[in-house]
Amino acid sequence: MKIQSDVYVIILLTVILGIGIILLSKKIDKADPLAEPKGIILPVILGVQMVHRSVTDNVGEKTADILTPYILVLWVYIFCSNTISLFGLNSPTSNLSVTLFLAFITWLLIQITELKYQGIKGYLHGFLEPIAVMLPMNIIGKFSTMISMSIRLFGNILCGTIMMQLIYGATQGLSNMIGKLFGADNVFNFMAPVIAPVLHAYFDLFSGFIQTLVFVTLTMVLIGNDMPEEVRKGIA
Repeated sequence: MKIQSDVYVIILLTVILGIGIILLSKKIDKADPLAEPKGIILPVILGVQMVHRSVTDNVGEKTADILTPYILVLWVYIFCSNTISLFGLNSPTSNLSVTLFLAFITWLLIQITELKYQGIKGYLHGFLEPIAVMLPMNIIGKFSTMISMSIRLFGNILCGTIMMQLIYGATQGLSNMIGKLFGADNVFNFMAPVIAPVLHAYFDLFSGFIQTLVFVTLTMVLIGNDMPEEVRKGIA
């Protein structure tokens, strides 16, 4: 059985991020809690606080303490996956298996939240609303969130990858045309460093950030929507 090349990139990225997180956690553990944060610790703390506030706004303080680690992992993993193509590697999020698995975890958390606050009876009754004949559509709708989130992320990142491949092909053709003007054939792609960086900034960095933001925001909002308002506001 042939192993997809993306698997090696997924393993590499997971190992690097795992080691990085362990080293950062040890560094934070050794830091003086009474001293002013400095170095790498400062942006890490600010980032965690920002994410925690965002999660709290959607699901409430109590649930945010539980959900924030997952949201932080989503932010780091998806953004790094989206931008790793800058180093000449295939983006893991351009593989549908990866985005589908991430969306499945989010979908599972949504179902757990619904069961927690609606109970088994209320959860099952939701399949029959507003009338029993809607059962097939409600079943499809129950899984549509997982499918749409995975395909949205996969499609946008894959599109960016394909566009950059086309751009490199076009710059190679342009380089060859310019080379022929000076009597040279099959020259190296010297136009790529001129044109590609700006497009990389959009397709990899900007688009990668936006797609990460969309996926994470949908995760928080969809989980929060299934929670009672008093829980989200910290009343209950």
